[in-house]
Amino acid sequence: MAKIYIILCALYIMVANATIVFNGNPVEANQANTQKTNQLLNIAKSQIGVREATGNNDGPQVVQYLAYTGNKKGEPWCAAFVSWVFGQAGYPQPRTAWSPSLFPAKRLVKTAQPGMVFGIYFPAKKRIAHAGIIEKIYHRWIYAIEGNTNTKASREGDGVYRKLRHKYSVNAVANWLPKEGGKYD
Repeated sequence: MAKIYIILCALYIMVANATIVFNGNPVEANQANTQKTNQLLNIAKSQIGVREATGNNDGPQVVQYLAYTGNKKGEPWCAAFVSWVFGQAGYPQPRTAWSPSLFPAKRLVKTAQPGMVFGIYFPAKKRIAHAGIIEKIYHRWIYAIEGNTNTKASREGDGVYRKLRHKYSVNAVANWLPKEGGKYD
């Protein structure tokens, strides 16, 4: 039993400090982010556990997310959650409750990093229909913080959760973080 524990500890240390490859580019598993990116992620993490009041896209915090984007109680809110988190961190954009709007061509990137926004395509909708914030990346896995999801990773969820998603389930990644020097394009 002690040998298994030692092996698991050693594996954890290797994973925590590993350089991994995502879309062909190296990314630190525990990459040192800018202070603003850390602030953004801390705000997103602080919302984990928020739940809808009745399961109808409602509840005090959900209404705040929707109001931030000019939407009303009862509307889908995954993109509103993403926008609200960015707004709380002091970013002027994005500010939308429409998940496809989070992925304009000029924001799309091939290399995912913490603090970026990911989108999942739903064939039945013929569009990206769910979005969240990337917390960290390890190997082929994205640790994400998402609103309007649930334990089964549905896009019609009941709260804010930390989810583990395979990189192949992600259709697009957008960088809404400012460029070096704090400039937006």
